[in-house]
Amino acid sequence: MLDNVPVPAASSSGKAEESRLVGSDRVLAVLKELARHPDGVGLDELTRAIGSPKPTVHRGLRALCRAGLADQDERGRYRLGDEFLRMAFAHHEARPEHVRVRPVLELLASRFGETTHYAVLDGREVVYRAKVDPPAGAVRLTSTIGGRNPAHATGVGKLLLAHHLRTREDVAAWVDDLPLARRTPRTRCTVDDLHRDLREIRERGYATDDQENENGINCIALPVYPTSPATPSGAVSISALAYRTPVSSLVDALGEIRRTLGPLGEPHPSR
Repeated sequence: MLDNVPVPAASSSGKAEESRLVGSDRVLAVLKELARHPDGVGLDELTRAIGSPKPTVHRGLRALCRAGLADQDERGRYRLGDEFLRMAFAHHEARPEHVRVRPVLELLASRFGETTHYAVLDGREVVYRAKVDPPAGAVRLTSTIGGRNPAHATGVGKLLLAHHLRTREDVAAWVDDLPLARRTPRTRCTVDDLHRDLREIRERGYATDDQENENGINCIALPVYPTSPATPSGAVSISALAYRTPVSSLVDALGEIRRTLGPLGEPHPSR
């Protein structure tokens, strides 16, 4: 408990420390405002936006420029510096992909009241790297982080297979002599059926699982690109109880789902 912790009396040194903290806060305010102006911003405009005296803002800019976190272009406008961008991208790329995807899963689970997953392809199976259950009161699925399912029977699996198995010959070689398990009467278990399904998935950009892996469970799956610029490194799915949320309802919400995914759901082949 902190109730009985004594508070030191203010002193001249304490006031100096408080002043330094306020100055640091103002430098951070300058940094955050610069992030809103990718084409650069002038000192006067920056001063008005932050609401601090011009000399204070200018000192903050000088500190950021010395650290490489800001720079000034030929027009005299300030913008984020290359060092800041290098640090930000290096940090972003070093984070585990499931950590980057989880906020999207949380948004989708809250919006649709259904379970969301992030999964990757591992041979003939998918592995679930992240899972978010819907808010309290909704039915939860029994899937677990680290759990596996046959790729050919799941939306996430078929979505990822579609990017790797582009011809019938590819599908046949992947199936080889090992029969595809029939999880439900709706599971695609032949080379021709699976090839046809994967071709349609590539054309429309998403996959569905209409009770193909488990009776009574539907899902829609979309690609995400947290670690690979052109080929999806994983897939995000919304899994729902079929009686409550049919596949058609998930497809109708495709635009909203894509907007929620944002940049994670967009390939960047030029990167």
